[in-house]
Amino acid sequence: MTLQQLKYIVTVAETGTFSEAAKSLFLSQPSLTKAIKELEKEMGITIFDRTNKGVSVSKEGDIFLGYARQVLEQAALIEEKYKVQAGGKQEFRVSTQHYSFAVNAFVDLIKEYGGDEYDFSLRETQTFAIIDDVSRMKSEIGILYYNDFNQMVIQKLLKANELKFTELFVAHPHIFVSSGNPLAKQSSVSMEDLVQYPYLSYEQGEHNSFYFSEEIFSTTIRSKNIRVMDRATLFNLLIGLNGYTVCSGVIDKELNGENIIAIPLEAEGEMHIGVITHNKAILSKLGKCYIEALKKYTCSI
Repeated sequence: MTLQQLKYIVTVAETGTFSEAAKSLFLSQPSLTKAIKELEKEMGITIFDRTNKGVSVSKEGDIFLGYARQVLEQAALIEEKYKVQAGGKQEFRVSTQHYSFAVNAFVDLIKEYGGDEYDFSLRETQTFAIIDDVSRMKSEIGILYYNDFNQMVIQKLLKANELKFTELFVAHPHIFVSSGNPLAKQSSVSMEDLVQYPYLSYEQGEHNSFYFSEEIFSTTIRSKNIRVMDRATLFNLLIGLNGYTVCSGVIDKELNGENIIAIPLEAEGEMHIGVITHNKAILSKLGKCYIEALKKYTCSI
């Protein structure tokens, strides 16, 4: 097994076809196919299932790819530290729930460590996808929360996927509303105050269970519900429809403007917000620096 072979299988997985991967790697397709078949034979596994429609990653290949990405990341770190003319792009990936502090820290990371070439990814996505991304080592770091209601389910899932949760801070319930909302002038709001307003939450796809909701008090029955996929849409609807969402209360005015404000919600509960990492992965230099940047934006909360 060589680093080159590992790079080959990662490229095939990312492009979805041997032909596209071969072009990307400046190889002939027969040479690429031969190298991967030799690796599969050596490891005693089938990494790719081949059909008339193309290739797909097998179940055992998916696990192998996770380890391959980790090995390639560690090799890049060694080159960066010891090889004067290492070359290549800086790479880093994080998957997160919709938090402005995660974006702030990401910006800081790129400004300080991006250099002339880099390939960074910030994926604001669904809760289950965050866990899946980190478990498969597609992302080095995930950011999510748990509370008393979903703690058992989340922790069980993290344990099953060999993931570790490290708390950043504890937040108390707030709502986000537009500055023009009739509630905006109140110092706090109750659940009764919110009854007449549309409730916005993030869509969780196939795993649209209360336990995976990004919003605390997900089981509360509401007459007006709107589910969205991204933060920009949610904020636009908060403004356009005088809606609200339940949140941590952490917001950045420079990033999100003056039109969205946070108001304390008069309800008991805590959100334990933190990072998840893989037990078998060693944090890269960029991963460590990103977590330090996160702490800078959350230490005063």
